Amino acid sequence: MSSRICTASVFGLDAHPVDVEADISPGLSAFLIVGLPDTAVQEARERVKSAMKHTSLAFPRTKITINLAPADVRKAGTGFDLPIAIAILTAHGDLPAAEKQTQMFVGELALDGRLRPSSGTLSIALTARELGITELIVPTENADEASLVPNITVHAASTLRSVVDHIMGHAVLTVLPQRVIHLGTGTHHTDMSAIRGQEQAKRALEVAAAGGHNIILQGPPGSGKTLLARTLPGILPRLTIPETLDVTRIHSVAGILPPTGYVTERPFRSPHHSASGVALVGGGSIPKPGEISLAHRGVLFLDELPEFSRTVLEHLRQPLEDGFVTVSRAQGTVTFPARFLLVAAMNPCPCGYATDPGRACVCTAMQLQRYTKRLSGPLLDRIDLAIDVPKVPTDKLTDLEPGEPSTAIRERVQNARDLQTERYKEAGVVTNAELTSEQVRRLVKLKPDARQILRLAVDRFRLSARAYFRVLKVGRTIADLESAEVVEESHVAEALRYRKIDEV
Repeated sequence: MSSRICTASVFGLDAHPVDVEADISPGLSAFLIVGLPDTAVQEARERVKSAMKHTSLAFPRTKITINLAPADVRKAGTGFDLPIAIAILTAHGDLPAAEKQTQMFVGELALDGRLRPSSGTLSIALTARELGITELIVPTENADEASLVPNITVHAASTLRSVVDHIMGHAVLTVLPQRVIHLGTGTHHTDMSAIRGQEQAKRALEVAAAGGHNIILQGPPGSGKTLLARTLPGILPRLTIPETLDVTRIHSVAGILPPTGYVTERPFRSPHHSASGVALVGGGSIPKPGEISLAHRGVLFLDELPEFSRTVLEHLRQPLEDGFVTVSRAQGTVTFPARFLLVAAMNPCPCGYATDPGRACVCTAMQLQRYTKRLSGPLLDRIDLAIDVPKVPTDKLTDLEPGEPSTAIRERVQNARDLQTERYKEAGVVTNAELTSEQVRRLVKLKPDARQILRLAVDRFRLSARAYFRVLKVGRTIADLESAEVVEESHVAEALRYRKIDEV
């Protein structure tokens, strides 16, 4: 006898339908899985056997062949365990065969028959809806994220036995209603009021948050660069519903969803400087999202930037420009979104005290040159704001008066973002930083004085074409913070001050 059960396999961020075909034929006891399964899928044989034994379900003692169709696409992950078990029971006659494929099964089996969560369930639920599947049966831990998708019935199952009883009509699995997304408040992040002094850096972070611009903080050890970076998520606008689904989908594929079942706050990723290129941008034999994709619509913080391998940092050039990264492998090409706000921190020299008036720098000219050469010009050209972060004077450090809270700054940032959303609703972009050069020409309006000062700056500082448009976009953001219709001379002048790194 034979049977066919519907499931899905995740490749990149997308799920592709897979038919689990089971054939039981006379012969010596054997259990074969074909259809390009990886090691995790091959090991499903032992998990399925043990789970059925501990669930008091008879495992056929004949030849069993499982085909995962289409057979020319590699299958990976542990979510095939449950559909394989259901296919075997159906082929053996223990379960009735469905006339129409209206159910999809996903889940990993424990040896005692319990269901364990598998990654990528949100992508699978989206694919199931597109295929016209009406019922999706998933482990209880995955049900919350699957219920984010409308127009599909999600059943939460805890054991193989509960799934069998549901199919036989002896019991009904729990049906989860469609979830309503409750967005986070950002209050768990470090508050900006805890920082004393550093007014220029705070202003630059506000501009970066308002327009989605990349920023680099340079200063001696102990000046507060890391603390400043960690306050940035607290002043970013709340995630929108579409952004929440995008970020949740990425984290689901990576298998790092929070207990809530979806991401409520903008991500903040801070990889160590020893991270490899694959860890940073994604990849692997079965491509997985890297740190830049996990930071999508959030913050990627690279502390001690020159300590990262130059080769690794060069991987950032294309994602910083395009907002996505393409990973090519022999079995296919996947694209991961990577629209993140880069915050980098670095010391001015290897010893860290080149700009510290209270301590002498001990670095030689050769060491200083070697240190600065670790960062390429094209990479620095993609960073919009460069800020010196000096040590905080003692009188400000001991001041008990709190600074401006993050909630007040966040309100100004949100107002600026709302202006951008309204202005660019037909252009399909969210922030000023996402504008193309052609969109800048059409949508960013300058006063004559502002255009003249920018023209002089391009000639004086030999700004690249990329730097020219990035200054315009930063100027537009500064104008948005003041609710100005047109970019004025003062806005461009402030934006130019943030390009100081181009003079190095």
